[in-house]
Amino acid sequence: MSLSNNITAFLNFLAFMCSIPIIASGTWLASKPDNECIHWLRWPVVFIGIAIMLVSMTGFIGAYWKKEGLLGVYLVCMALLIVLLLVLLVLAFVVTGPTGAYMVPGRAYREYRLEGFSYWLRDHITGPDNWRNIRACLADSDICSKLNKQYVTAEQFFAADLSPIQSGCCKPPTICGYQYMNPTLWINPTNAIVDADCSIWNNDPSQLCYNCDSCKAGLLGNLRKEWRKSNLILIITLVILIWVYLIGCCAYKNTLIKANSKGHK
Repeated sequence: MSLSNNITAFLNFLAFMCSIPIIASGTWLASKPDNECIHWLRWPVVFIGIAIMLVSMTGFIGAYWKKEGLLGVYLVCMALLIVLLLVLLVLAFVVTGPTGAYMVPGRAYREYRLEGFSYWLRDHITGPDNWRNIRACLADSDICSKLNKQYVTAEQFFAADLSPIQSGCCKPPTICGYQYMNPTLWINPTNAIVDADCSIWNNDPSQLCYNCDSCKAGLLGNLRKEWRKSNLILIITLVILIWVYLIGCCAYKNTLIKANSKGHK
């Protein structure tokens, strides 16, 4: 009986340690410029990490000191956390599955089509009600302006590994045929009617392509890329939490048996 309690205590200590990279991963996600502009996406991973930390501490104390009440609370909370984490992972994989990226001849970076991303992402993030504030936030950031310090010639820029959001928001689509002057200054389009974004492009630093569908697609491309990285940590954590929960159930059962045997004596 004490063995399963000790194992539970150890595994909860392990789960407590796992919460640290989850919080770090959530903080990293929240610090990204695109997530800073989408407030409701900034902190869910951090909150889950803090919740895992608190629940794991409860499980450790309950198992190590054989506190029946704490173990009961711990098991209920851990079950809810596992379900919440599972729902978050499924949602993340479903909505970040499709990608609107496509290769452009003569360019190292990719460009993005809005239609290539999931409807849920397009509806909840790039819809008219949300995009107004996101667009203003992006325009106030240095996402595009810093490109002027990094690249001088057209050859340097075309060979650059631009992020999806930089590719979509900081320049016009390649298909428009604009002539490069600097990363955020383009003139004389040769094919301005081929895409609606071609006429939306504006050399004003506060405008650029922030109203373009390519910018919305670039934002979604950034989110997809970042959340895919974070998902790996969440998957490992979910597997560990399930094992911790199953062994915790054994420890709780043993604590009840021990308590009942003392009561009969």
